[in-house]
Amino acid sequence: MLHSLGHPWRRLRGSDRFAECLLVLLALSGAVAWCLGTGRVEDVVSLLLGVIACALAETEDHWRNRLSTLLVTLACFAVSATAVHLLFPYPWLFALGLPVSTFVLVMLGAVSERYATIAGATLLLAVYTMIGADAVGATADDPWHQPLLLLAGAAWYGVLSLLWSVLAPQQALRHSLARLFEALAALLDAKAALFLPVHGVDREAMQLELAMRNERVVEALNDTRLLLIDRLGSRRPRGSSAARLRLYFIAQDIHERISSTHYAYDALAEALFHSDVLFRCEHLLRLQAQACRERAEAMRLHAKVRATGGIAESVEDLQGALAGLRDQVQTPPTPLLRSLEALVRNIAAIQQQLAGDAPIGLPAAGAESMLQNPGPQSPGEAWERIRIQLTPRSFRFRHAVRLALALLAGYALLHLMHARHGYWILLTTLLVCQPSYGATRLRLMQRIAGTVSGLVLGWATLRLAPSLSWQTPLIIVSGVVFFAARLRRYPTATAAITLFVVLCFNEVGSGYEVMWPRLLDTLVGAAIAALAMRLVMPDWQGRRFDDVLADMLRSDGRYLTRIIGQYASGRRDDLDYRIARRDAHNANAALSAVVANMLREPGQHRPGSERLLRFLAAAHTLLGQLSALGVHRQTIPSAAAREAVTMAGRATSEALEQLADALANNLQAPLHANDAPLTQALATCGEDDTARLVLSQLAQVQEQRDRLAELANALQAD
Repeated sequence: MLHSLGHPWRRLRGSDRFAECLLVLLALSGAVAWCLGTGRVEDVVSLLLGVIACALAETEDHWRNRLSTLLVTLACFAVSATAVHLLFPYPWLFALGLPVSTFVLVMLGAVSERYATIAGATLLLAVYTMIGADAVGATADDPWHQPLLLLAGAAWYGVLSLLWSVLAPQQALRHSLARLFEALAALLDAKAALFLPVHGVDREAMQLELAMRNERVVEALNDTRLLLIDRLGSRRPRGSSAARLRLYFIAQDIHERISSTHYAYDALAEALFHSDVLFRCEHLLRLQAQACRERAEAMRLHAKVRATGGIAESVEDLQGALAGLRDQVQTPPTPLLRSLEALVRNIAAIQQQLAGDAPIGLPAAGAESMLQNPGPQSPGEAWERIRIQLTPRSFRFRHAVRLALALLAGYALLHLMHARHGYWILLTTLLVCQPSYGATRLRLMQRIAGTVSGLVLGWATLRLAPSLSWQTPLIIVSGVVFFAARLRRYPTATAAITLFVVLCFNEVGSGYEVMWPRLLDTLVGAAIAALAMRLVMPDWQGRRFDDVLADMLRSDGRYLTRIIGQYASGRRDDLDYRIARRDAHNANAALSAVVANMLREPGQHRPGSERLLRFLAAAHTLLGQLSALGVHRQTIPSAAAREAVTMAGRATSEALEQLADALANNLQAPLHANDAPLTQALATCGEDDTARLVLSQLAQVQEQRDRLAELANALQAD
């Protein structure tokens, strides 16, 4: 019996939400217990809101960095709460300070993601302070009582979080690596679907799905890199840290290999329709996806990796099928066969990396295995990051202005309406107003649906469980559910926090009295956010589409330059190469995000949906062709072939840069790249298989570049 209960417990403990939910449970329970034990029930709301604000400001840092982050967070909270209480009795001064402080805090997020998180939580705590001051009155006998309670709740959660990070310093990193391998598994499954040799399959739609899943892998890689930098600092990795750094490099290499495109999939399916090679590719990729999931589960549960059966045999079967195809009387065309052989080598290399016995292509120990720290290295660099964003062309600047004016409008409206609990208008506006139209619209609908559901649950709870002794545990549970669901199920999280608010106010008064104000204020705040998004410096994604695409092409060009250089000097996964590769994938993921946001915008502000999706598929295919060049890096023996490949690679990089410049300057994109260097290289490289494979891939890159130019010109004509 105990053994059967142990497995679900291990899975729960292995969840990436477990630590945060446990900390919130302990913090909320402790705060409620203190209030009940001392008979100060009226303080429960402020204490619990302080806990929630600090939990929302938390970042996954090592305990040393978490201590400094906690001190910065509490300092920001103290300044915010103090400013609110000093200005609260003076509406005109408050109306001046509110938009200014909002603008400053949003722009502070340009420094790094850590500061963006702290700034967002500071704004939230400021609104919580307004709600508390409105409830008790800023002219009460002790006007500092409420902000001090908010800070006490935040400090209480911060201490628990700090203790947890000391006791489990590597847990966040293990969970991040697990999420990374789960994302790789999903990408492998999407890749496997492309290899089915079936007529009538919409492979362009499959490429789009691949692009979306690739975006999640890129996000997981970036998150893991930040955690590794936080844990390692400038120290030499040892023990478990070195092992996890090695896993990160393996995941990077696997990602590049999965992303690679060696030949047009439709052409492969047509040429090999009667062969079992593609079926075996598809089967092996799905087995490798399962192996990634097994590794992710092992990392979550802190257990040994379970071997996925049949992979080694499937690799041998695939290589045997390729040999049989090569021995046929009528073999496929030589370029196709050469690309197919490279494809099979690549899939076999993925298995070699997953097995971990003899990983290939990993950075050497020492300076080559360093990670680039994305944080500012000095106050001057931090200010420079903010200064660069101080322009109306910056989406952060536009969002800062928009949110500042929206909160100011909400503040003016609540005074005109004399609304009860009117500061919930500002809370809703703050949470609904997002940097893009599509995200704001989605958050608005989720917020309203969650609020209505939460109010219905609150009414039912007050009717069915009128006793405060029953409601107190539900306050804690609803707070924990909010944190468990806030990242993946926002409507559920909103319903939970609404129930939390109703029950909290029922502890100090009547929960029924806050229901209609909560609904009305949510509707008003959501309407203000929607109007601000449409009227105040609207950030339609179509306006920055050309710039994002130009950045992607430039990143692709730099990636290609680094790749081609290693066909002359030899394979090295050094820091410069990894930065170029990461920049290319980040730029491609940024394009995916922009296209997704454009598809949620009104029709008059975006081109046709079908053309946008074709653009995204073409851009992802281009990155796949570059990745295929990256996975086969090796020194070309012949000096003449090396020189030919170098010249052709340089010409292709220049063609990508030329297209990027045209897009950035709103010029007609040049339709055809100069293919003379490529033709000349084919004539002079001889029979070197590696050189011919590289030149074949470069020809595909140039063809895809021309495809993007055609689509760009068509978008400009719309």
